[in-house]
Amino acid sequence: MDDGLADLLHRVVAILGDLARERMAADQTRLTYTQLRFIGTLEESPGTTQHRLAESLGLSDAAASRALRALQDAGYVDIATDPTHARRRLVSATDAGRDLFHATGAAMATDLREWLTAQGFPYERYVADSQQLAALLSSDEPSPPAAKHGTAPEARA
Repeated sequence: MDDGLADLLHRVVAILGDLARERMAADQTRLTYTQLRFIGTLEESPGTTQHRLAESLGLSDAAASRALRALQDAGYVDIATDPTHARRRLVSATDAGRDLFHATGAAMATDLREWLTAQGFPYERYVADSQQLAALLSSDEPSPPAAKHGTAPEARA
């Protein structure tokens, strides 16, 4: 029986995105939520490739390229050709990008954590469980079993 975990996780992410966009609009932040996520991801993984950045944010390479171009034009990211592979582009946040992220994104995360904790939500446990889930799902271990009861592709053939 499906417990709806995937749907629930998507719903939580959508709600958090909506809350972030509302906060950014109220604060008159100059970035979109997606652009802020780019800079936040670069804060965690400086000098990452454009492709890996797109993957980590669940975007196509083309969508990532468009978003990064705007961030580069605004002076929030640097994009350079990888000296070891001419077709790869390395992306890093500039000082201005990091400053904007810390003033906006990090502040939103802190406010959310404090509010959830004040509501009695087990924030630290949820973060640890989410990290464990992400590690399991992205590991080189075998994938979760295919659907049963005749829904797996080989059962339909």
